[in-house]
Amino acid sequence: MSDDFTIPAFRAVPRTGVIYVTSEAHKLGYRSSDPDWCNLGQGQPETGELPGAPPRMHEVAVRVDDQEYAPVPGLWELRESVASLYNRLYRKGLPSQYGADNVSICGGGRAALTRAAASLGHVNLGHFLPDYTAYEELLDVFKAFTAIPILLEGDRGYAFTPDDLKKEIQGRGLSALLLSNPCNPTGKLVQGDELSRWVGTAREQDCSLLIDEFYSHYIWTGRPGQLPIESAARYVEDVNRDPVVLFDGLTKNWRYPGWRVTWTVGPAKVIEAVASAGSFLDGGGSRPLQRAAISLMSDEVVKQETTAIHAAFRDKREKMIARLERIGIRPDRAPDGTFYVWGNLSSLPPPLNDGMGFFRAALARKVITVPGEFFDVNPGKRRSRRASRFRSYTRFSFGPPQAQIDLALSRIEEIVRSATQR
Repeated sequence: MSDDFTIPAFRAVPRTGVIYVTSEAHKLGYRSSDPDWCNLGQGQPETGELPGAPPRMHEVAVRVDDQEYAPVPGLWELRESVASLYNRLYRKGLPSQYGADNVSICGGGRAALTRAAASLGHVNLGHFLPDYTAYEELLDVFKAFTAIPILLEGDRGYAFTPDDLKKEIQGRGLSALLLSNPCNPTGKLVQGDELSRWVGTAREQDCSLLIDEFYSHYIWTGRPGQLPIESAARYVEDVNRDPVVLFDGLTKNWRYPGWRVTWTVGPAKVIEAVASAGSFLDGGGSRPLQRAAISLMSDEVVKQETTAIHAAFRDKREKMIARLERIGIRPDRAPDGTFYVWGNLSSLPPPLNDGMGFFRAALARKVITVPGEFFDVNPGKRRSRRASRFRSYTRFSFGPPQAQIDLALSRIEEIVRSATQR
């Protein structure tokens, strides 16, 4: 039966880049448990034991009262634990401190972002190109605000200064800006004094920063002797007045993506709004998993896990960059953060110099990648995909174990060698 038909009242809902490429791989027999497949498209880190990391949690106790719904904003105890962790990591000695009323717990990162998007008014919301693929539908489905794209240039290393931010706010009338930091897919990180100036500009210009910090513990440009993490929470003056809203969770930085335990941190008025949105959007997260997450907020767990991530993933990063460059795939800049390499394919022979052509060729060899055009965030499809600035790019994940990465890169090397010899 043909798939070319519609059901009354329903529209075709696009899939994010990772979901699309995984679905295409499933058609060819992909299963995550099959060691012959190499998933360099995955958006999750490896979840097993790492040297020096705390033991992985394999069991979660369920109390009698855990059979009930959790409060929509999350368990108060976990909200307190998250607030306390942010204060210890980023706000020691500062007069303004986060409290439980500055935190909302949610069942996944996209759910948290959806709550925030549903809480926005009739404003201009800026977003960068390229950025996280799931932002596209998120920015289209809610009609209250207008999404304003801001193109970042590869030849500038995807730089965007505080002065650029001020010009965009004033010139386009932005009331909010949504971004991932570090950026998925480029790995560009705004940090230190530059991030402090971003927060100051947002405060002065009355523009809310909605910052996706899910990769904030995967930082490759940290200062010696300091835990390699970064957050705009460090530069907020007043936690209840500064227009800075942060999103994070157990997904990447604790390597528990399957738990779907995430949080929003920001002014108490924002937390009230996103919790109200959650009451009709998702109803709240898992009670037993939220309770289990409290123990993961301790300083010792965070320090051990982050240090272990840094050691293992920095090594994978360096090996992937070096090998891709030998193949002829070069990033516009080495990633400052995340576990991705944003590879420029333009020097490869056709059709491998096109992200979708590369994806199809690699998929035939049981290697999954994500074409760059998926990161050309295009709500409402107002721009043609043919005009995408990122058609010659692919995102490569070094989230999988090293052995899987090595196998994938060997197959990619063979694909490129064969295409070059034709």
